[in-house]
Amino acid sequence: MEMMSLETQLSKNAYPGRGIVIGKSADGKYAVTAYFIMGRSENSRNRVFVEDGEGIRTQAFDPAKLSDPSLIIYAPVRVLGNKTIVTNGDQTDTIYELMDKQQTFEQSLRTREFEPDEPNYTPRISGVMHVENGNYSYAMSILKSNNGNPASCNRYTFAYENPQNGEGRFIHTYMNDGNPLPSFEGEPEWVKIEGDIDTFTNMVWTNLNEDNKVSLFVRYIDIATGKYETRIINKNK
Repeated sequence: MEMMSLETQLSKNAYPGRGIVIGKSADGKYAVTAYFIMGRSENSRNRVFVEDGEGIRTQAFDPAKLSDPSLIIYAPVRVLGNKTIVTNGDQTDTIYELMDKQQTFEQSLRTREFEPDEPNYTPRISGVMHVENGNYSYAMSILKSNNGNPASCNRYTFAYENPQNGEGRFIHTYMNDGNPLPSFEGEPEWVKIEGDIDTFTNMVWTNLNEDNKVSLFVRYIDIATGKYETRIINKNK
């Protein structure tokens, strides 16, 4: 597998949908994650990220225009002890609750499957970062329909131990724009992680499609201390 430029992967895809990046800063000090949402419909675009405890949640920018909250209002990020959970739906809560009951990341997701939004059957993408006593590892998951057939759910989990400096993985819901939208294929893309939190945040936001981007969350977690910095950008202001 060839390491890719995250900037290029974002800029060349008009509609990756929702995306999760997890990795390690080039200086080796920080566990890095980013989560972004995009939208084509008025309902999807009518959103902002707001802080919620140690995590975030989505919220309608204009409540009067919210037509269907079922798949767009959720908590993408929650923190459970030394674990940071990042997902594209309400499976964040499932992972949080079942891991709190000593189930694994993979076990908790066996209770869920792709979204019921025919004909797209949007994949559920998830990640969990484990930072403890100077050690860092992470895992990512995708639950997707069987090539558009909702009768079968294909489940994939990818675990990354001892992540290397300046490297990360990028998973997104769609390969590109289309009708129906084609689900992500293969293992998470191997991408470069460069710059401090503000440089990285600006790079991701700038390279998301201007018409379709909605919100971005970025967090840098100090691997030595567990303390973190967060950035949130919302197109709606």
